[in-house]
Amino acid sequence: MKYSDEFRDKIIAQGLARAIDAEVSSQRAYRFMEFCGGHTHAISRYGLEDLLPANVRMIHGPGCPVCVLPASRIDMAIRLIDRPEVTLCVYGDLMRAPGSQGQSLLRAKALGADIRMVYSTLEAIRLAEQMPGREVVFFAIGFETTTPPTANMIRIAESKRMEGLSVFCNHVLTPSAMHSILENPKIRNTGGVPIDGFIGPAHVSTIIGTQPYEPLAEQFEKPIVVAGFEPLDVLQAILMLVRQVNQHRYEVENQYSRAVTREGNRRAKGEVSQVFELRDQFEWRGLGLVPNSGLKLKRSYAKFDAETRFAIHDMPVADNPACECCAILRGAKRPVDCKLFGNICTPETAIGACMVSSEGACAAYWTYGRVRDERVRQRS
Repeated sequence: MKYSDEFRDKIIAQGLARAIDAEVSSQRAYRFMEFCGGHTHAISRYGLEDLLPANVRMIHGPGCPVCVLPASRIDMAIRLIDRPEVTLCVYGDLMRAPGSQGQSLLRAKALGADIRMVYSTLEAIRLAEQMPGREVVFFAIGFETTTPPTANMIRIAESKRMEGLSVFCNHVLTPSAMHSILENPKIRNTGGVPIDGFIGPAHVSTIIGTQPYEPLAEQFEKPIVVAGFEPLDVLQAILMLVRQVNQHRYEVENQYSRAVTREGNRRAKGEVSQVFELRDQFEWRGLGLVPNSGLKLKRSYAKFDAETRFAIHDMPVADNPACECCAILRGAKRPVDCKLFGNICTPETAIGACMVSSEGACAAYWTYGRVRDERVRQRS
């Protein structure tokens, strides 16, 4: 199939749903976590949970870079732009991401900070070239998907001998977070609900391939199916997971074979490994400190590292106690379990990162009406 509409065929979707229903055992529950926010949105947008048997439950995972960025990192960026010589380049979703004490980059911009929204790393390079007297800092964020462009930007800056460009690095790694979810009982049991398997991320896997998930599946005996973002992709992945669970198999399978290979994108991985190295640990909102889950610039590129260049340090802060984003990100709660959701917290008046980000679970529930469906289900 070549076109997206073919991956949204209603008749095929109903057939996959019937196949899932025929293969699930009435004697057990099936609990699958979709790690990526893109899958959460697909499930909500197309009402896929309504097609599943009652004993197949989808658990929303932490897979949104803006959502999992802790408030302390936003605070660091705000301290950085307090310096009059700094221009900060950020992606749009980050502008409203919550720091502590009600702070955000959008509020800082309103108070006069020089913050520029950009769509690519190349825009940050152009800004640095146009403003030779400024310190232009790129707020780098994302999973493995957006890391190669950041690495390429640094290589370009080095080749052009640019003195005024640096990176505030917040790139994080998906397999390490999945390992933490499976290893840490507090997270793994997600409020008493174990996880039977994962729908693995799509875009991330185009870069890293499926091989990095194989040790996880083997060590924790959990099937992982890498899937695309269309409704038929997700339904097929769920069917593949059900079959693995029924057959007591714990393998990594690739439903998204039209875009993902076992080896991934070797050139992109080579670019990343040349510029970045692992941090010992990095904090994730909802997961806490996760070992070997973040990247930093290698010492040979230290002059492009904003944390080193401006001597800014991470100072952990507490999240808003009324917001349930942390529990939602580790699958312990759903958006409708948060007392702020749909009341104080809406896309126009977002309180938590899960509503701020376009890929957040709360944004998905609000946008596609799952708040209504869930509350009706709870009353029935």
